[in-house]
Amino acid sequence: MQPLITHQGIIIPLNRANIDTDMLLPKQYLKSLEASGFGAFLFDDERYLDPGEIDTPLDKRRENPACILNQAPYRQGSVALAQANFGCGSSREHAVWALRDFGVRVVIAPSFGDIFRNNCFNNGVLPLQLEQPAVDELFALAQAQPGLQAEVDVERRLLSVAGGVWCFELDEGRRQRLLKGLDEVGESLCYAERISAYEARRRLSEPWLFRC
Repeated sequence: MQPLITHQGIIIPLNRANIDTDMLLPKQYLKSLEASGFGAFLFDDERYLDPGEIDTPLDKRRENPACILNQAPYRQGSVALAQANFGCGSSREHAVWALRDFGVRVVIAPSFGDIFRNNCFNNGVLPLQLEQPAVDELFALAQAQPGLQAEVDVERRLLSVAGGVWCFELDEGRRQRLLKGLDEVGESLCYAERISAYEARRRLSEPWLFRC
């Protein structure tokens, strides 16, 4: 997983609440268990005028010009800005894969679906939670200045936009995993030698636990 230490990118203003995981990636794309290749299908129902499946050639589908992801400069956006309860709905991890593959490394919102939030951290995407007044201020800035960039400093827990700076909360364990590019399994594997040593000691001190 790619570390996330600092990130600078164009803000994509998605001024809606309750954007669920089916909106982010519709169910027909869940057939693939590969953790990549979903960026072209992010917001699929809104992004194309023609329905599609995972094996439908993209050159056979017409883009919807009204979808923000099809508009410049947002095609190159990497910081999504949304309203409350972003990522609600089903627990599909594919939704985060689609965001990440599109290029989004940070999602800013007043609140997130719990499972979606955990999936973000495990896939190197920062769900950055701010109070509603701060989110409203960011929307006003982003909508007035298309192409506005945000700078996120995970190390210092700071968000900088248009000269303004916002502090955000981030659990220290999750902060460290983002900085090192580790998910929960990867973090556990860092202690593999210590875990093996502990199990070897238990075999000697409590051998009855290991009898078949």
